[in-house]
Amino acid sequence: MDFNINDELRLMVETVRDFVDNEVDPVSQRIDEEDRIPEEIIEKAKEMGLFGLSIPEEYGGVGSIGMLGKCLIYEQLGRTCNGFTTLIGAHTGIGTVGIVELGTEEQKKKYLPDLASGDRLGAFALTEPDAGSDAANIKTTAVRKGDKYILNGTKHFITNAPEADIFTVMAVTDKSKGPKGITSFIVEKDFPGFRIGTIERKMGLRGSHTAEVILEDCEVPVENVLGQEGQGYVNALKILANGRAGLAARNLGSMQKLLELCVQYAQQRVQFGKPIASFQAVQHMLADMAVDIETTRWFTYRVAWMVDQGMKVIKEAAAVKYFASEAYCRVADKAVQIFGGMGYMKDFPIERYYRDARITRIYEGTSEIQKNIIASQLLKEYALA
Repeated sequence: MDFNINDELRLMVETVRDFVDNEVDPVSQRIDEEDRIPEEIIEKAKEMGLFGLSIPEEYGGVGSIGMLGKCLIYEQLGRTCNGFTTLIGAHTGIGTVGIVELGTEEQKKKYLPDLASGDRLGAFALTEPDAGSDAANIKTTAVRKGDKYILNGTKHFITNAPEADIFTVMAVTDKSKGPKGITSFIVEKDFPGFRIGTIERKMGLRGSHTAEVILEDCEVPVENVLGQEGQGYVNALKILANGRAGLAARNLGSMQKLLELCVQYAQQRVQFGKPIASFQAVQHMLADMAVDIETTRWFTYRVAWMVDQGMKVIKEAAAVKYFASEAYCRVADKAVQIFGGMGYMKDFPIERYYRDARITRIYEGTSEIQKNIIASQLLKEYALA
């Protein structure tokens, strides 16, 4: 495995870190309180090319930085408000990757340039009220009528939905075939019959918005089928799997920031006449945090490298997403403990990270689903001949 990167990518990573630390982080509390990302931050992110991380250069994107390059950038984005990170991550991950990997040349030319520039925002609509972890149980239907498909159904918890322009939507085209009867569609927000429903009120990820997507006789042109008809469920799993290293990288950045804050605070906070960093109990918490971070770092880089080599990563991607999300929650919990009462106060970022961390064990595949995937792959690998 080779984790070396070229000078151009190294400069980009450093630039993103400077942007995050000096421009985004100072307004992170404001983002959390107002549930809104300042427009100047979004515009600067556009200028830096952050919306085009997954898109080839010929369509206006950053180009060939690979999954490892994306993870190094996601790691820096994770150092600040997770709502901002999620806005970018959902767009550059599941919001656009499907079109990049499965789209026709016409679809790519039509949609990718605006998605790369950030002029249009992407979203991924799979989850439904009765189909969360049981994603194959979606009820949204798509019936072909002439040169259009008519979609009916409701999606919920769709990240970026209130602001998004382009949605990758999963719908059933042949109920008799089960998961093999699900098809992917590229749906524009202005298509007839498309509307946004309830905007969800969440525990964390303030600044990143999720909402219902309601399809009522929504008209989608036949040319907007993404990939082959009946391959939507398989495609959804592939899109989710390859993006899991990116989720781990975002968690990694947040964990690293929490450790830095805790080390600094432990050296400054005095109790019983000495800094709390001198107490073994605090030292052990810092050590546990550091071990979780380093394990997540090299696990994430390895899976990203495997993706770039074109290797099968179903088990590894599930494992790194599972480990990183659980580790993030452990690190956030220890950070609150080290800060004590201050860690519970909204005036300090620790409380925000603690709230934001919890969703990572749920979205884009719960920890339990990841363990199911890992076990399933193990049983296949070690099956008796």
